[in-house]
Amino acid sequence: MVYTLSSVILLIAVGVPKLSAFPRRYLIWGGLLFAAYEMCLSLSIGFADSGTQAIEVSMVNYLWPSLTLLLTVITSKQTLRPLIFVGMTVCLIGVSKVLGGENGLSLHHMAVNIGSNPLSYGLAFAGAIIWSVYCVLTKKIAKGCNGITLFFILTATVLWLQFAFTENQAFNFTPQLLIELSLVSCAMGLGYAAWNTGILYGNVTVLATASYFTPVLSAFFAAQLLGESLGISFWLGALLVSAGSLMCWWATRAH
Repeated sequence: MVYTLSSVILLIAVGVPKLSAFPRRYLIWGGLLFAAYEMCLSLSIGFADSGTQAIEVSMVNYLWPSLTLLLTVITSKQTLRPLIFVGMTVCLIGVSKVLGGENGLSLHHMAVNIGSNPLSYGLAFAGAIIWSVYCVLTKKIAKGCNGITLFFILTATVLWLQFAFTENQAFNFTPQLLIELSLVSCAMGLGYAAWNTGILYGNVTVLATASYFTPVLSAFFAAQLLGESLGISFWLGALLVSAGSLMCWWATRAH
């Protein structure tokens, strides 16, 4: 329902897209990657067993800024500087601390956390890879066309099909739920439209930089909304993810 309402908002705000104006490669690959990422993201959170696990899963997804920078450097044939790998390592340590909970970098507890719900964590990690590929590829093949409205419609359609073939509880609408649905849909639709515009006309590495502290902010707001208490280990892990991403950006800034 979020993606459906977001699609309506985008049709009003951005307009009805003209298929003939879009490069075919962008429509196919961009659409497939976008829908695949959104499926991974939404289902990874949906399959989470608790509010805390949903926040942990979102942290795994936030490996994408570093992966985007790495792919940008590789595809633009720039020199792979050691600092990039240091930054990637710091990001992985941060995610490891998040997954280890209060036990920090305990491999055993990391394995227990992931083993308790491998589908959710696996989808989040796959989504991080897919989104980084989408960001880099869009810049190269979109030729200035913004297909975000089409991609949201495609994602909504796929999710409704998935919903139709699975056992689900009946909808239970309340005034508060409708308000939250409207707010989330506006944020999702307009936020992605702005992001896609930035990818097309801006600098991908700078955009990734703007997202470096998103894991911390996202975790904070999610904890408030879900009524979850996050320990020091979690916040340290979130800060490490941001710090590692900044290292990757600094390494590309020198080029």
